[in-house]
Amino acid sequence: MIWQPPLPQRLTQMSDDDLVAAITVRKASLRRDLIILGHHYQHDDVIRFADLTGDSFKLSQLAAERVQQAGARYVIFCGVHFMAESADILTPPQTAVILPDLSAGCSMADMADHDDTLDAWQQIHDTLAVTGFPRRGGRVIPICYMNSSAAIKAFCGEHGGAVCTSSNCRTVFQWALAGGTEPIGGDPEQAAGMIKILFIPDQHLGRNTAAAMGYDVTTQMCVWDPKDADGLGGCDESQIEDATFILWKGHCSVHKLFRPEHVDQARAQWPDVRVIVHPECCHEVVQKADLTGSTEGILKTIEQAGPGTRWAVGTEVNMVNRLANQAERRGVHVRILSECQCLCTTMIRINTPHLLWTLEELAEGRVVNRITVDPQVKKWSLVALNRMLELVGESEGQTKRRSDGATKRRSDEGVAQNLS
Repeated sequence: MIWQPPLPQRLTQMSDDDLVAAITVRKASLRRDLIILGHHYQHDDVIRFADLTGDSFKLSQLAAERVQQAGARYVIFCGVHFMAESADILTPPQTAVILPDLSAGCSMADMADHDDTLDAWQQIHDTLAVTGFPRRGGRVIPICYMNSSAAIKAFCGEHGGAVCTSSNCRTVFQWALAGGTEPIGGDPEQAAGMIKILFIPDQHLGRNTAAAMGYDVTTQMCVWDPKDADGLGGCDESQIEDATFILWKGHCSVHKLFRPEHVDQARAQWPDVRVIVHPECCHEVVQKADLTGSTEGILKTIEQAGPGTRWAVGTEVNMVNRLANQAERRGVHVRILSECQCLCTTMIRINTPHLLWTLEELAEGRVVNRITVDPQVKKWSLVALNRMLELVGESEGQTKRRSDGATKRRSDEGVAQNLS
């Protein structure tokens, strides 16, 4: 976590009404020079000032488009550090991307350190060299989730891999298993046998997506623990050799809080409930849910839900509360899957005092908390991002139904075959 200097006391002691008034004035004074981005997990007090809202990658894309159209000089990203990095990668060099609180990081992204990734890459290849996998034409392709640092994105770009989002992970996996930048051709099953995917950093998104594609969670996947002191990430040589997916031991601290019994409790409260969860949830929760979807996918599903329907949603609480308030006006009932504090505690470090501080500094001609990505890192990050975009274009955020029907509820029925 990067240290954030304390704010002036006058800002932390201002009333909510005074903060709102001051932010409104400062924002208006900057007019076309400024774009404020608000992630779905942000608190309403901050979201009210956002020019654009969305998930992390969508916001970066929209910011880049708006900058190109209006020539904005400043982008304030009310999200977390890796999101601001993505915005800096996609916007022109002359545009300053600002994170109002530098301590707003992402614990998942922090679980994949660049040096640890280099070590893992070397150890995996050393192990596979003994088995003859490279001599048979086998390759390891690194794929990273959008929720990773620019350094990890660059690593994937430089080593023949790509970035993915929660909504297009399956598409990117299929591309990699077919050979990625060097398509293998021939029989698809034979091609897939020549490729292993190192997926960083969220083991749950990787496991859920691969399981939905028909891969066995026990025999065809292994988990690489970068903190394992005995080497090989806690795996043995046979696991590395047999696995098609080597999953980094990382997770989202919010979505990890949802448990299978929460699904049972929701169904006991509302027998007609439909459960929709984010694929960052553990495999057992996804198996029990009716639907799974990305942040944007969950949003669209609830927006399109019919009156009288009931929904239990497994994602961050600020987003769920906002969805519930909006849905109530249409007669749609929405609750969070669990009453435990499923809160992105790092993102909400960005609050109205921090937002006002950045605006006041900009009004005085000072850019604070600018997030910049090294040019070489930006270059290879863009390579990884562009590989993804060539595959999926703008089709982000689609929710996928379970192949056995959205109303199926038995815990032993298996994972969806269409999860992405």
